[in-house]
Amino acid sequence: MSSVKEFSVEEKLISLVTLQKVESKLDEYKILKGELPMEVSDLEDEITGLHSRQTRVEEEINGIQEFINQKKEAIKEADALIKKYDKQSQNVKNSREFEAINKEIEMQQLEVKLAEKHIKDANEEIAEKVLLLEKAKKNIGSKESVLKNKKDELDKIIATTEKEEKHFTKLSGEAREKVEPRLLHSYDRIRSNYRNGLAVVPVLRDACGGCFNAIPPQRQSEIRQRKKIIVCENCGRILVDNELNDAIEVK
Repeated sequence: MSSVKEFSVEEKLISLVTLQKVESKLDEYKILKGELPMEVSDLEDEITGLHSRQTRVEEEINGIQEFINQKKEAIKEADALIKKYDKQSQNVKNSREFEAINKEIEMQQLEVKLAEKHIKDANEEIAEKVLLLEKAKKNIGSKESVLKNKKDELDKIIATTEKEEKHFTKLSGEAREKVEPRLLHSYDRIRSNYRNGLAVVPVLRDACGGCFNAIPPQRQSEIRQRKKIIVCENCGRILVDNELNDAIEVK
């Protein structure tokens, strides 16, 4: 049965410092990119939304145009009926038939007027939708221009840092494998609590290298001995002595 190797506290601290330094390098590239990745993503989402709105307005215009065509057909049918009834009125046998035909003619004329009003209102609605559509297209064009500039800027940064970023991403994966799961969980939790991503810091000028809170001499002595994992009582970061921190370099 193979035995699992037990790492000394010093070895654990070396693994943590190495991981911190590697991931701090990756943080530098994130800072270099700044808000650009998020801005590009937000713009892409916004443009997708604008395209959906444009499609919706175009569909609404098509629907209104179809409604207008239906009303035009209704007018044609009503006009045909009016002509038919008008012709029939010339051959009526009594006044009751004449009144009935006249009522049908009046009804069809009313249908024509109502259809014409619907067409007029629909054309006004189309005019409003067309203005909305032009505004949406102009807005899309403007956003796409901004997106292109942002993407070009981001691509330039990526082009100059891609090789190094891949290198440190690989080192990060390797360094993480060397940190025991419990410590790695604590490291990630602490790191996520701070904007600068520092979870492991050296003691500098008798103070925590993260929050600059003073570290008592006895505590500093314990840190230098590297016999247990010690955290800052103020900020919770893992503390290491400056000598160990300086001895570890990542390239």
